[in-house]
Amino acid sequence: MALVVALVGARRLLRFVGTICACFAVLACASGDYPPAPASAKTLDYRYLIGPLDSVNIIVWRNPELSTTVPVRPDGFISTPLVEDVQALGRNPTDLARDIEKALGKYTRDPVVTVVVTGFQGVSSEQIRVIGEAAKPQAIPYRKDMTLLDVMIQVGGLTDFADGNSAVLVRGKEKGAQYGVRLKDLIKRGDISANVEVRPGDVLIIPQGWF
Repeated sequence: MALVVALVGARRLLRFVGTICACFAVLACASGDYPPAPASAKTLDYRYLIGPLDSVNIIVWRNPELSTTVPVRPDGFISTPLVEDVQALGRNPTDLARDIEKALGKYTRDPVVTVVVTGFQGVSSEQIRVIGEAAKPQAIPYRKDMTLLDVMIQVGGLTDFADGNSAVLVRGKEKGAQYGVRLKDLIKRGDISANVEVRPGDVLIIPQGWF
């Protein structure tokens, strides 16, 4: 009787081990479904676009009473002396300065305006979003020549449960193209060959490992 029980237990153990091995095989195949992210992702002629909650410093030359620093409202507009509503969302600082000059031209002669942005957040479509097993998942303002290493430093690296080498980079500017990235090799092993450039609007998905 004891021998029969032992045989049944051994068969169950073998089936369990076989199931686990099959799961790892499926995961290994799945992680290879995505091509590796290209090392270079140059964004030519990138210009920062103003986002909600950015701070905008408006300087009107020789008119200090018209100069001010204002936040961009959640609706994307700003209000300045003599100008109640100007859309700032999605504009670059130079174009916004020209809009304010045009509006002030009704009240003062030949205004010269400079716009300086601080407290960068950027428009949501340009932000890099990191979700999953990052220490601090968040949306990060994009900056020119930004790399995967810059992103991971910003989010505090990987959690203890992250399967970093199965992470996926979803590229919104390429109609949602998906690429595999090797975060564990980059962060844990210092393999700089795993570092790649990111583009505005990228989404980094970091899955949880099984063990």
